[in-house]
Amino acid sequence: MNILVAEDDAATQHSVKSRSGPAMKILVAEDNAVTRHLLKISLERWNYEVVLAKDGTEAMEIVRGEDVPKLAILDWMMPGSDGVEVCRQLRQRTEGSYVYTLLLTSKAEKEDLVSGLGSGADDYLVKPFDLMELQARLRSGQRIIALQDQLIAAREAMREIATHDALTQVWNRGALLESLEREFLRARREHTPMVVLMLDLDHFKHINDTWGHQVGDHVLREVTHRVQSVLRSYDALGRYGGEEFVVIAPGYDPASAGTLAERLLDTVGSRPILTSSGAISVTVSIGLAALAEDSCPESLIKRADEALYWAKNSGRNCWRTG
Repeated sequence: MNILVAEDDAATQHSVKSRSGPAMKILVAEDNAVTRHLLKISLERWNYEVVLAKDGTEAMEIVRGEDVPKLAILDWMMPGSDGVEVCRQLRQRTEGSYVYTLLLTSKAEKEDLVSGLGSGADDYLVKPFDLMELQARLRSGQRIIALQDQLIAAREAMREIATHDALTQVWNRGALLESLEREFLRARREHTPMVVLMLDLDHFKHINDTWGHQVGDHVLREVTHRVQSVLRSYDALGRYGGEEFVVIAPGYDPASAGTLAERLLDTVGSRPILTSSGAISVTVSIGLAALAEDSCPESLIKRADEALYWAKNSGRNCWRTG
């Protein structure tokens, strides 16, 4: 028999069952039907959601799919692909969460164990093994996964801070220009149209001077929300500076871009913005530049800026193309 059941397993099962929280998914790849069944029973009592594979081939299909379990118990010797090969496949993944992997093996020689860990396994148990020890190893794996998830969340939070405007939560200037560079190169490569629109809130200084910066911040956020409601999911919106925003809209030609500009003017200016100081009417002016013979993304921005200046001098609450 490969498994030794701990004497106080019933008490352990009760303590695990009493813990709240969703079950963590765990992959069990084991070709021995009896061992596979006993593992399934024990793991489910410990509040795991068990995904079974009867050989290495099935295990490979699972780790190559979506929603891969974050924990894996892999028998070293299996038909198809062995546990070590499944481990290597897991470590080659470039997307998804980290999978904590534990190898089950009857091999006790140090060189074999070193080889198994070298394949990417995090831990191992030599058969026959004790269920209490297995549970302890899995708890260690869960702690490592939790730390990994915290690191990923912290990294994403830092990326959000580094690329987004703190007030409006759209792209900041640096990230916006990076997006423009990518779309410019894609449009050139695929010979597709694109436009850049520069928006500026009309008389925004008057809003700040009259009602204060908190009201002005509220107006900026609401204008951002209204502009986003018009854009497609793959259009890019960023705060260029102050009360200026830039929209990068791939696929628009000059004619359809004019329709987009009209919709933006109407969406922003059609109704007042409700603030703590009352309703405030807000309009924007828009400068539009369509991709032409531009040699670089900066020339698109420059033409959109010049068109915006023309719109401002034309009475505001309008759009012009450059």
